[in-house]
Amino acid sequence: MIENNELTMNTESRLSFEEFRKEVLNDYRLACESREVSLLARKEVLTGKAKFGIFGDGKEVAQVAMAKYFQPGDFRSGYYRDQTFAFASGIATPEQFFSQMYADPDLANEPFSGGRQMNAHFATPNLDQDGKWLDLTKIKNTATDMSPTAAQMPRALGLAFASKLFREVEVLKSFSQLSNNGNEVCFATIGDASTSEGHFWETMNAAGVLQVPLAVFVWDDGYGISVQREYQTTKDSISLAMEGFRKAEDTNGFDIYNVKGWDYAGMCEVFEAGIRKIRETHIPALFHVEELTQPQGHSTSGSHERYKTKDRLSWEKEYDCNSQMREWILENALADEATLLTIEAKAKTIAVDARKSAWNKYILPIREQVDAVLAHGKAVAAVPHTDKAMINGLLHELQINREPLRRDVLKTAASILFHHKKIKSSAVAELKTFYENMLKLEKENYNSLLHATGVNSVLNVPVVPAEYEEDAHSLNGYEILNKYFDQLIENDPRVFAFGEDVGHIGDVNQGFAGLQQKHGTQRIFDTGIRELTIMGQGIGMALRGLRPIAEIQYLDYLLYGLQPLSDDVASLQYRTKGIQHCPIIVRTRGHRLEGIWHSGSPMGMILGALRGMNVCVPRNMVQAAGMYNSLLAANEPALVIESLNGYRLKEKLPQNLDKFTVPLGIPEVLHEGNDITIVSYGSTLRIIEEALVTLKQLDISCELIDVQTLLPFDINHSIVESLKKTNRILFVDEDVPGGGSAYLYQQVMELQGGYRWLDVAPRTLSAQAHRPAYGSDGDYFSKPNVEDVIRIVLEMVEE
Repeated sequence: MIENNELTMNTESRLSFEEFRKEVLNDYRLACESREVSLLARKEVLTGKAKFGIFGDGKEVAQVAMAKYFQPGDFRSGYYRDQTFAFASGIATPEQFFSQMYADPDLANEPFSGGRQMNAHFATPNLDQDGKWLDLTKIKNTATDMSPTAAQMPRALGLAFASKLFREVEVLKSFSQLSNNGNEVCFATIGDASTSEGHFWETMNAAGVLQVPLAVFVWDDGYGISVQREYQTTKDSISLAMEGFRKAEDTNGFDIYNVKGWDYAGMCEVFEAGIRKIRETHIPALFHVEELTQPQGHSTSGSHERYKTKDRLSWEKEYDCNSQMREWILENALADEATLLTIEAKAKTIAVDARKSAWNKYILPIREQVDAVLAHGKAVAAVPHTDKAMINGLLHELQINREPLRRDVLKTAASILFHHKKIKSSAVAELKTFYENMLKLEKENYNSLLHATGVNSVLNVPVVPAEYEEDAHSLNGYEILNKYFDQLIENDPRVFAFGEDVGHIGDVNQGFAGLQQKHGTQRIFDTGIRELTIMGQGIGMALRGLRPIAEIQYLDYLLYGLQPLSDDVASLQYRTKGIQHCPIIVRTRGHRLEGIWHSGSPMGMILGALRGMNVCVPRNMVQAAGMYNSLLAANEPALVIESLNGYRLKEKLPQNLDKFTVPLGIPEVLHEGNDITIVSYGSTLRIIEEALVTLKQLDISCELIDVQTLLPFDINHSIVESLKKTNRILFVDEDVPGGGSAYLYQQVMELQGGYRWLDVAPRTLSAQAHRPAYGSDGDYFSKPNVEDVIRIVLEMVEE
């Protein structure tokens, strides 16, 4: 006779086993569905319906196992082969995956980028339409993917570091919608070949130093495209190569785990324990997932059979993770053959249905546009004196196109209109209206949202003028900033400042002097000399609702951190179609000082690389403080370049230092005049002001304009209004010839139509093509000087 307690135990055991069995079969289902999606998606590329494909086949089981421990509130900073993880965690569906392959611009169908990114580039929103942060603790979050290899690593550090701050900084405890006491783990994924990138090594070193909850999964399939691992990685193993980073007792560093990518049970066991430890202790970990396969090769661009041996291909077939999981299920009597065949057949059906649905949603609006152009075109062809043969030929070509693109519709309509501009008829007018409306719609689909809009936009921040007491004190510029940052840190718990020498000594120019001692090492802190991951640290923090001020010590060293700013931050609004925001502020200093590496003004480089960020070039530190206030009132990223030689110049202290704002994109007229307009910014303004003294003595009246920001630039076109008065214009800049000065020239002459108001040819005055030589004479001969300004102005006035 079975005792009641024994019966209960047996019942619970059976229930437990049944739940385990269901979970395993569900995981196998996900792996099968993802594989079928990969196989079918490749065919869509090869038949021409999609342009390119890169898939996660061969990594399904590992990603299913990993996703089991990815909780609401966690963040992913991933690799473009993580489709199975996205499916398993609920971030994406197979249908959405296909919609992305077709580049569907409708966010309702492709919610990650509106067709702007390649497949397997996922994203989740972090702000709502009202500029309020979503409850990130209830979302399985992912930072949007990037294609540059290892580019996901620097920001992964910041996403994990934010958890450390949320757990340890008392003033952040009230932001419960952003973190659950710092329990969130950042899951970073990367292909083994990409661990050769410096991004990976710098991130791992910083994570080991900082001790942050970062889980790094390395997908190791033995190759980097066609190059074998032995030619890429020391000791032919990233985990062996990183042994010196392994955490031991009384050291920092990180844990290292090795698992086989086809061993479902082994991975579940290791991942569960490893992630739990990371979540509880904030000790980072590297999970080296070995012996993975890539059944379809690197991408749709070529075949892996060109570079893999027959033995390797045979091994990959045997150790395919899905096949190995199938055998394990059968061996452990978790299901019979019939059950697995049913799961596999249903997976094929789900993939096919997802493809069909995604394609129909993508193609239907285009076919409606085709029908509209056909109707309008036929109406035009019926009008007397039109070229009926040409029109009917164009319409026929469009009509027989089985897979038309939006551009095909627009090209057809445009061609008809171009050849019938002189025909006056309602049919032509209606086609023109249709064309213009469609062009406007598609520009919104493909050219919008480089910057934030609405309440998130810095352009919508109310202007609050600086106020001064009658007997306002004059302080050194660095003292103005010091007082400003003191008030800012005191009043806004979301703000953190960090970088090389920012903490203990208060930055090299004393903007934070004494503030670490006052506000603590968690709010203002030093970092290693690692500009790339300083940027990454700030990016991750900003994605999670904090307001980091991440410092690059000198503008010349921005190059080290430029890649994540350009590929990640600057393009973020655009490539997520406005669903994700990263309001990082990068603080640096540059322009005139001494020598090749400490007097940089590479504005052409910055303007080309950072479209999508605000670029502020304040002439003094009061202006800088007002710009910081404007930026912190919005949710947009910015680079603020303070003038190196302005820190010890006297300025009056505003009484509303922490509240006044400087509007971005609005130039300021510093000196009014009638003979010539001079446009510049930053430190060069002081050179020009010195020249103005002599020019005034020579009876030349100069209007001097400070653009204040390069991005955005003169949004109200006020500079051309000055040119209408003076009919002469000179752009002065200390970048190389054709750099920043060419940008200023293009904006005013072309965009604002300034050429219409010229009496003499416009001129630019820039630095030399070489880097600035060391010393005061080096500065004089390398960059624009007072005499240069006077000479060119005299030449222009005398023309």
